[in-house]
Amino acid sequence: MNSIRVRIGVLGLALLAGLSAPTAGSAAAAETAATPTVEEQRLDRAVPQEILRRSGFDAAVAEFARDLEAAHSYAQAQRVVVREGAALWRNAVDRAQGRGPAGGDLSRDDDRPLYWARLSMTRDVRTWEPGFGLSDGQRGALLGALERTSRGQSDIRYPHGGLKRVLVTGFDPFTLDRDIRISNPSGATALALDGTVIETADGPARVETAVFPVRWQDFAEGTVERTLRPHLKGVDLFTTVSQGRVGRFDVERTNGAWRGGFQDNDNIGRTETVPVADPGTQPQWTTTTLPYAQIVAANSGRFPVYDNTSVTEIPAGGTQAVVRPDGPTPGSTARAGGGGDYLSNEIAYRATLLRDRLGLHDVLPGGHVHTPVLQFGAGNTDPATGAVTDPEFVRNRLDIIAQVRAIVGVALEATSAS
Repeated sequence: MNSIRVRIGVLGLALLAGLSAPTAGSAAAAETAATPTVEEQRLDRAVPQEILRRSGFDAAVAEFARDLEAAHSYAQAQRVVVREGAALWRNAVDRAQGRGPAGGDLSRDDDRPLYWARLSMTRDVRTWEPGFGLSDGQRGALLGALERTSRGQSDIRYPHGGLKRVLVTGFDPFTLDRDIRISNPSGATALALDGTVIETADGPARVETAVFPVRWQDFAEGTVERTLRPHLKGVDLFTTVSQGRVGRFDVERTNGAWRGGFQDNDNIGRTETVPVADPGTQPQWTTTTLPYAQIVAANSGRFPVYDNTSVTEIPAGGTQAVVRPDGPTPGSTARAGGGGDYLSNEIAYRATLLRDRLGLHDVLPGGHVHTPVLQFGAGNTDPATGAVTDPEFVRNRLDIIAQVRAIVGVALEATSAS
């Protein structure tokens, strides 16, 4: 516990240094609190409240609200946000890995308590109207710090020594208007693997993880690059992970520079080229450097694993999009990578583009893995009447988590042998 307190304390100092103190005249620039986002407005439905209650995370939400309300200055609010955001992530990781009380009867592998608790906290910050006044810039800084700390993005640290270093990312639940009970196995995997060690023939490997939002704007503002850039030169392998197709894993061979317009968690769609820094040098395609052949050949778990080479492109000189089962052709324009044209493709594209721009293409194994869709048990498929969990749902999530861990192990073994 002391090491955790020290870690959070150091983290807090670093984050507070990045949150500018109120400048002269900032109180005069105070703005009225914003209304909750579309994503935050789902909190008041019965399912999110049940998930919070049955995990014990409702207590963390209530404590945060009390502490925030008790803050009498911007500096105090900063400290509350950094402390409680980091504690939320650490508590979610501890719960997933069997440390401390479960807090309720939801299985420990469940990623949804973290998601709904974070949204409760961001809603509190977004709608808070303190007596001392809060400018839009200050409120935005608090929200940014809360997002980074509660997602593990500020918690990526590797010990010194001979351990190999692995970085794995996951996502929040999404398509919640289709079924608000949804969990995301990639987010659950991030909680289960954070800070763990995988033993390989070449020695132990330490895994660090982070979770990303399902929102186009956050990606346009650089959340992926901001999180990964400080670490890619120091890791031995990375993989972004998201939920993909029913009943199968996919190692996505090629990623495309295109957003296809599907709505995000704020019900916003974007149809455009993936916006990145220095667009003049932006390629239409990036590729995995994960050892896909060895991953596909290994017996990593009960779900089959595929090397997915398909893309959708507009051929050079053409005007219509066509599917290419064997990857893009020279000079083509991307319309979907192997992982589609949503944020799973985009995080893969951004992470591998960053790898390449850092000059690591030939030395750093990295890419994207799609997990199977996490399904409820037979008879529990109606979002309106179904239970928030069932034994098959839990079994499927645990099996997916275990298989991602095995896939990472296979990739480490393969790259060590090459």
